[in-house]
Amino acid sequence: MKNRLRNNENLMIIEFEEKLLELIDAQVENASSDELFAGGYLRGHISLSAAQCEEEGVTELDTFKQRIDESLEAARSELSPADRAIVAQLWQQLAAQA
Repeated sequence: MKNRLRNNENLMIIEFEEKLLELIDAQVENASSDELFAGGYLRGHISLSAAQCEEEGVTELDTFKQRIDESLEAARSELSPADRAIVAQLWQQLAAQA
């Protein structure tokens, strides 16, 4: 039973990742160039964080979201302040919708 619960929790992270990526994909048709950039940028951080959670046996969605936040923070020097704001805004929207 415990193993089944753990598999279900892992599935929740996978499902949440898929939902986030679907939301990004759904915006492509009407997105501005800034939103397209932010979506593409976030995809990498979302997928990397999901893979790390799976590898480490992390099953909590809050931890997964925190990993994405940490990944974005660690890479903040890659972006201009304006781009960071666009990415942060999109991430907040996605996290609220998913």
